[in-house]
Amino acid sequence: MLILAIDTALDACAAAVLDTAQNKLIAQESQAMKRGHAEALMPLIARVMKESGVAFDTLDRIASTTGPGSFTGLRVGLSAARGIALAANKPVVGVTTLAAYAAPVVSESDEHPIISAVDARHDHVYLQVVSGSGAALVTPRVASIAEAIEAARFGAPHLVGNAAKLLADRWPAESPLIKVDPQAAPDIAWVAWLGAAVDPQVALARPLYLRAPDAKPPKEALPQAPQPA
Repeated sequence: MLILAIDTALDACAAAVLDTAQNKLIAQESQAMKRGHAEALMPLIARVMKESGVAFDTLDRIASTTGPGSFTGLRVGLSAARGIALAANKPVVGVTTLAAYAAPVVSESDEHPIISAVDARHDHVYLQVVSGSGAALVTPRVASIAEAIEAARFGAPHLVGNAAKLLADRWPAESPLIKVDPQAAPDIAWVAWLGAAVDPQVALARPLYLRAPDAKPPKEALPQAPQPA
């Protein structure tokens, strides 16, 4: 299976082509960035596809991160994935950033729980907790730092995600931590592998926002009554 994976959800713009028959990525590129995903993504995808030697119409599916993450970044990546899928007549699947952060730890078959955390600002995180085997312990949600730390009840965890250090700095001294891995963005390789593994009927390519945006468009002004002459 040939997978084109795309990630623009957080502080990176990344793409990769995975060949599951060869059990490896045959091309990949990742650029650290907080803004500018819209301008960078399509040229980056073109370079990755050229390096891979794979034509778009020979891909088996396209995978894109769905969030949680930047509202703007998510729209950029998902729009590109859907457009390519439509043009190439291929299925498109979604992979959450929380799952992509946890995947490399789950692959190690460790017995310790894994807490994936993405900074949601205002002393909150986007949170998911899975067991060492990948079974869900806490489903994706927005949680305060205090609520996130309650996941210590599952045992000494691995903390992963761009908010891993944020949690680690507030973690109770009496509760051990196995490892803290504060990656700015998921590894595009794991986005690709998850994209190959998921069911297209279930892993839909639509944004996982978990909460409304902080900035809201202004309400339209109500029409004023005409003034008497």
